[in-house]
Amino acid sequence: MKRSPKDTAESVRRITRRGLILGGGMVGFMGLLGARMRYMQVDQADEFRLLAEENRVNIRLIPPARGEIFDRNGRIIAHNEQAYRIVMVREDADDVDETIRRLSRLVQLDPDELEKALAEMKRSAPFLPITLADRVSWEDISRVAINAPALPGITPEVGLSRNYPLHDDFAHVVGYVGPVSDYDLSKMEDPDQVLRIPRFQIGKVGLEAKMEDELRGKAGARRVEVNAAGRVMRELSRQEGVEGTNLQLTIDHMLQNYAQARMADESAAAVVMDVRNGDILAIASTPSFDPNLFVRGISVGDYKALTENKYRPLANKTVQGTYPPGSTFKMVVALAGLEAGVVNADKTYYCPGHLTVSGRRFHCWKGGGHGHVNIEKSLQQSCDVFYYELAMEVGIERITEMAQRLGIGIRHDLPMSAVAQGLTPTKAWKQEVRGESWLIGDTVNSAIGQGFVLASPLQLAVMTARIATGRDVKPRLIKSIDTVEQEIAEAASLGINENHLRLVRHGMYQVSNSQRGTAYSNRIEPKEFRMAGKTGTSQVRNITAAERARGVFRNDQLPWERRDHALFVDFAPYDNPRIAVSIVVEHGSGGSTAAAPIARDITLQALFGDDPPLDAYPRKDHGRIQTQQEKLREMRPPEDGRGRSRA
Repeated sequence: MKRSPKDTAESVRRITRRGLILGGGMVGFMGLLGARMRYMQVDQADEFRLLAEENRVNIRLIPPARGEIFDRNGRIIAHNEQAYRIVMVREDADDVDETIRRLSRLVQLDPDELEKALAEMKRSAPFLPITLADRVSWEDISRVAINAPALPGITPEVGLSRNYPLHDDFAHVVGYVGPVSDYDLSKMEDPDQVLRIPRFQIGKVGLEAKMEDELRGKAGARRVEVNAAGRVMRELSRQEGVEGTNLQLTIDHMLQNYAQARMADESAAAVVMDVRNGDILAIASTPSFDPNLFVRGISVGDYKALTENKYRPLANKTVQGTYPPGSTFKMVVALAGLEAGVVNADKTYYCPGHLTVSGRRFHCWKGGGHGHVNIEKSLQQSCDVFYYELAMEVGIERITEMAQRLGIGIRHDLPMSAVAQGLTPTKAWKQEVRGESWLIGDTVNSAIGQGFVLASPLQLAVMTARIATGRDVKPRLIKSIDTVEQEIAEAASLGINENHLRLVRHGMYQVSNSQRGTAYSNRIEPKEFRMAGKTGTSQVRNITAAERARGVFRNDQLPWERRDHALFVDFAPYDNPRIAVSIVVEHGSGGSTAAAPIARDITLQALFGDDPPLDAYPRKDHGRIQTQQEKLREMRPPEDGRGRSRA
């Protein structure tokens, strides 16, 4: 079909328009290409000329500054300090051995550290910087910088290293950092690239490890130009990293320091809690150690001294240690009996000094017995037979249920290493774990916190705080994150009858304030500060019938590791509870003689916020307490936080 002149003209116009658009696009593209070529060939000619002369660009990670850790009053617990170091990039060194030989003429290199560095170099990527010498002097840095042309691949740097200015006071809480290892990397699915920098420091134990992701921060990067000799010519660009998160703990350093110092001669643990919100004000384990020893790699001698110490300084006894709670468990049994309706304020059991159950004699600590005992007197004088009788009526299931309501047998959620669950046994537990049936004797043993029952000092402090308040108080260690105060959920009621709680609290008050109470000699004198407490002594050995027949050995006649553990728990003030305290002294022999004096002193220190006046103590103790306070004041760190280590 023949096209009309009109259609032909329209077709030509369309083709012409499309041609113009396409042609214009091509001209524009060529213009941009030409402008880019001019920019690269003229404006950046000098830079590319340098790069062409065997120079190249490296991307190097910038390790982030680790977040700092503070106590509740803002005192630094863990921070970063500048440290000079000398690093080598293997691919930039012509001859590694020769370069190191030249370096050793300028800087003294530790043979052991150098051997570790060479091992790291072999297993690391060739472009990663390896630290040859750490914490060197400014004079060493200057000598290396002056001789840089003769040291290809060698660079002096200023880095950050972790420091713990309060030494052993927070070692078990905060833990420590150390160089990242292959084992550390193997535990991560997708390790952050910054972790592959040799000797990069990460948290190993304690809060440093549990809060590693928050404390570490995010790495930055810098583009540097290096010449053929491996020397950095200039920095082309830099992207700063993100600093780690700062943490503020609930712990009061001065109280923590006092607790550590007060227990310095013992293998012991102490926990102080604010019963109103669960804040942990002190959580001390002795003996301790200086975490700075681990930051750069602890020596064989120092590590051996720690591991061979029978007092186990590396163990955090406050949360890792679990102990038979002894008579401090009697409040649990008492409340279980009261809630079950098995016992009331008036009901008594007769204590002749022992109780025979299934042909086995279970003894009271007082051989002559306590006579007729009600619930208050049973706590005041810590009568064992009362609780043997009560426990058999209540049953182990209800005792365990009450124990868990009060925080025993529960793994509390704290960012610390190896927080123990403890043990509150049941019939099903024994059958499953031991393949044995539950015996009535097991219930009798559990009644006085022996047998299978195990609790940590942290759990005992939680138990005491819950008895004091009747509420589900939960322990808290982190006060704020990057200055943002952490929310405190209101503690719910435990659902325990308030009259039953008052009865048990008054029994605990009698322990410390009645002349027949087991802790009367360690009372607090001012009425407004008086404490309610409970002594406990837990056996670590079986006393055979033959030994009883010839006379039971006193603890001071036994080797240290066979002596009983000493325990004490308390809350204060009795009329308006503010704090709860728990103490365990390993192999301390007796709760009233070893644990109660320490607990009373720490309780007073927490209530007064400083050394309490002498009239807070019984008059007979004034001279001893004054001497003790003077000694402990000498162990306090100065205001800048740089105190002596007691490790």
